[in-house]
This record gives sequence, structure tokens and C-alpha cells, in this order.
Amino acid sequence: MSLRNLSLRNSIRLIAALCFSLVAGAASAQSIEAQFRDWLAQDLWPEAQRRGISSATFNAAFASVSPNLKLPDLVMPGESKPRSDRQHQAEFRAPSAYFQHIGGVVSGGRSRAGQLSGVLSAIEKRYGVSRGIVLAIWGRESGFGRAKIPYDAFEVLGTKAFLATRREMFREEVLSALEMVERRGVSPRAMRSSWAGAMGQPQFMPSSYLKYAVDGDGNGTADIWKSEADTLASIANYLAQHGWVRGRDWGFEVSVPQSVSCALEGPDRGKRIADWQALGIRRVGGKAFPEHELRGEGYLMMPAGRFGPAFIVTPNFYRLKDYNESDLYALFVGHAGDRIMYGNSEFSGSWERVGGFDRGDVAAMQRGLEKLGYDVGGADGLVGFKTRRSIGEWQQKNGIAPTCFPAGDTIRRLR
Repeated sequence: MSLRNLSLRNSIRLIAALCFSLVAGAASAQSIEAQFRDWLAQDLWPEAQRRGISSATFNAAFASVSPNLKLPDLVMPGESKPRSDRQHQAEFRAPSAYFQHIGGVVSGGRSRAGQLSGVLSAIEKRYGVSRGIVLAIWGRESGFGRAKIPYDAFEVLGTKAFLATRREMFREEVLSALEMVERRGVSPRAMRSSWAGAMGQPQFMPSSYLKYAVDGDGNGTADIWKSEADTLASIANYLAQHGWVRGRDWGFEVSVPQSVSCALEGPDRGKRIADWQALGIRRVGGKAFPEHELRGEGYLMMPAGRFGPAFIVTPNFYRLKDYNESDLYALFVGHAGDRIMYGNSEFSGSWERVGGFDRGDVAAMQRGLEKLGYDVGGADGLVGFKTRRSIGEWQQKNGIAPTCFPAGDTIRRLR
């Protein structure tokens, strides 16, 4: 056989295999669509009906909705884990990367602080949350309402309640979304969400909408998609309902002497701010802690260990973490809020270059620490405060100057 004929035959086989794959994929999608429809009718609808959802609401919500198989963290029928788990672990991102775009939130927040002064004053008076914080969350979550919110919420929530790794959580969320339509008069097709089901300008899950969304402009509805006043009031109400302490700041950037171990970090190791000060911790730039804050409890927070800025934070920092559990998110919002309100500059402390590993490496290190008896908060590949202080405690125990962060040969030694 000639090379030309062999090449032609191989091309034909490749095309045939591709066609078979496309046909099989289409058949699989059709099968999942049929299973989805059966699940809606036999499983979700009876539960919705028990919760007082009408058939008109249910049918309107899922009209023309099909499962979106491109969403992440889905477990296909007959499979045991999401396909995304089979891909390479994401590269670790140094904490400094999180703050690259803070300038846009700060400048956008400053301009809107003037434009919406009356609304923000009313919100501060009612909820006790600083306008800077509310504006920073709004800017971070949706670019002050300019970010595209691309998905139909019922497509996302329905798909994830049917196929996601956390089906039960999304089942409750899709039922809450139906309640939004039934009892709060929200149009199903107006409910635009992220790929995770978070909705509108404040990025509320449906259960959060039902608990915390409020009418900020006085028209009788809580429209978190189009109303700026409703969005801002709902963010403030969320924080207030989670225990925001009126009159307290979120935290302060500080210098931490080497005599104070970075392993003292964490919300369960709080001291009066006056006691932290007695240990030698000082605000940066020669500023004093506000007198009323000295009597309150504060917590050491070092998101990059000794490789970045350090902070003494208040209970309000952890209310920001109720909005998003990331330490860096809460720090971003608090710092952006300060810059919006007071014109503060960037962090005084510098973020050093750390990295060269991925989340799989971090998870392996966490498992190594767990075997040694340390509580790292779970081997999830994320460097949270429990992981940071566990590293510091291990370093101290082994005669290493504690840095409380995976750098150098720490990961290699702990794997």
C-alpha cells in the first residue's frame, strides 16, 4: 500500500472516530436531558409542591431549561467524581496576585460615594456598616453592576441540584429560587446568576436573597439586579444580620516583631488590642490604635506569614468572611473600603514572591502535617490560617525560624 493511500485511510478512520464521538456525545446529552426531565417531575416537583410552590411557578421557572453540562464540578450519570478533578491541579497563586485590580474598585467606589451620598448615609444610619465597606463589596462582586452576569439561575441551580458534587446544597438553593418567584414576585427569566448560582449585583445565593435582600429605594421590591439602592442596602443588611459591630473598624495593618510568633494567628487566639500592643505590635506609619479599639478584642492575621503584610483585625473582619470565606477577600474589601473613605495608600508591607508549587503540593503538605497531629483545617490545598500557624508551630518545634507559610523546602520536608 502506498503512503498516500495509508494516509487517506488513516484520515478516514480519524473522521469516522470523530463522527462517532459526536454522535455518542449527542446521544449522551439526550439521555441526560431525559433523566433531568424525569428528576424534575418525579423528585423536585413533589418537594416544591410540599413547600407551597404552584405548578404555574414551577413550570415557568423550568420552561426551556436544559442541564448545562459545561458547568464545573458535575458528576455525570454512571461516573463517581467530577471530570474537573482529573485535570491538573491549579497553580498556587501568591497572595499578592489577589490585589492586582484593587485600584479599579477604589476609584469606582470613590466616584459612587459622592453620587450616592444620600442612599449611603441612610444605610449607615440604619445598619451601622461603613459606606466604604458596602461600596467595596459592590465593586468586588459585580464591578458596581457593570459585570456581565451570564447565566439563567434556574439552568445553573437545576443542573447543579441534579448533577453537582454538592447536590443537597443546590437542591435547597433551587427550592429557595422557586420561593423567590412564588412569594417575592421575582420573574424567573430576570434571575441572572454566575456559574455557581450567585445572583445579581451583590452575588447572593437564593437562600441569602430570601433572608437578607431588602428594599432600599422604597418601591416595595428588593431588586438586586437593577437597583443600586436595593443592592447596597441588601449588602449592609447581610453584614448587620451576621453580627457586624457598629462603631468598630475591620482591622489595621501592623508591624509584628520577631519576638511575636506568627503562629499566634487566628480568630480563636484573640487578645485585647491593648495586649497585642503590649507585646510590641504597632500600627504602621506611626499611627496609634483608636482609643476605643484598644479595649476590644483583636486577632493576628498574616495571610502570607512572614512574607507579606500583617494585620490586627477585629470581629468585623470575620463578618466580611461570612460574605466570602477567603481571608484575602475580607482583606481586599477592608483595605479597599479604607482607601475609598480615607484616601489611604497601598499596603506598607511588601508581598514577597512565593510560589513554584500547585494546590496539590499544598494538600500533600497538609496531609503530612495532619499525620504529625496538626489541625490544618482540612487538606484542601488552600493556605488558610490553620495551615499557616501549623507550619509555624512545626517550624518552631524543629528549630526553624517560623515563617508560617509554605516556602523554600517546607513543602518538600512535610510531604
